[in-house]
Amino acid sequence: MGKINLDEPFRVREAVAAGHSRRFLGSDAFVRLLPGVAVRASAPQDARTTAQAVLLVAGRDAFVSHHQAARLWGAVVPDCDVLHASVPGNRHRSRRPEVRVHRSSRTPVRFRGIPLTRAEDTFVDLAGHLSLVDLVVLGDSLVRRRRTRPEQLVTAAGTAPPRLRRRSVRAAGFVRTDVDSPMESRSRMLMVLAGLPEPAVDIRFHDGDGTLLRRLDMGYREHRLAIEYDGRQHAESQEQWESDVGRREEFDEADWRIVTLLATDVYRTPGATLDRVVRAMRSRGMQVAVTSDEWRRHFPGHASLI
Repeated sequence: MGKINLDEPFRVREAVAAGHSRRFLGSDAFVRLLPGVAVRASAPQDARTTAQAVLLVAGRDAFVSHHQAARLWGAVVPDCDVLHASVPGNRHRSRRPEVRVHRSSRTPVRFRGIPLTRAEDTFVDLAGHLSLVDLVVLGDSLVRRRRTRPEQLVTAAGTAPPRLRRRSVRAAGFVRTDVDSPMESRSRMLMVLAGLPEPAVDIRFHDGDGTLLRRLDMGYREHRLAIEYDGRQHAESQEQWESDVGRREEFDEADWRIVTLLATDVYRTPGATLDRVVRAMRSRGMQVAVTSDEWRRHFPGHASLI
């Protein structure tokens, strides 16, 4: 029996040539990743496994790029119908519908044993595939995972190919550090694209010794106004719920106003959400108004605005 590692993606034809039967390889013990590429079902089905499968199809000198590189870096990127890799210069590009292989001048690096585009190059490459908001979500998540820094993304965007430069430069300018979740990024961008003042993120409160006491997702410290995104996990944990109640009372005593957003506020009723945020801002003495309709292109639903 040949030395084919069935716990990592393999070409079925090579496994057959090594002595494994097609019947065995076609059983429930294996998962088909791509036409002609499989892996043992008990193996991890993660970004690294997908990347290995893509490289088998993309061929010699290929490296993971675009969506697959972003996932391997641990960043947040929308689902895509095809898998992506790149090859140097004028080398052959795959014509298979499941895998798109790009010609690229990028110099790959290695991460988790896989050749892939740098985090900054991945961000710029995806400017040709993602919306502005999704690109900011990607950038925030890359920074959160410590794969890059906002200023590095700004630099990379400034030297991007002309067709990618405008969107990548603009998105990089909105990337921030210490953003906890994609929905916090989306909530912030909803306000920014409506022309409202951008909130500061990761507002922290310390005692006299510098010990962290509390933090807020984002808001306006001067006006004691916070914008918080609550995911479903907050309602599913009794301990978290009790902590949130105590936390809310502390901020109430300190005269903070907290606007809490849920997924439906961002995805289904963004216009009504902007109404709420504007009312809260005005109640804290901020002279604001929605001055741009750009948010409508990026968020579904329409509601009356103040």
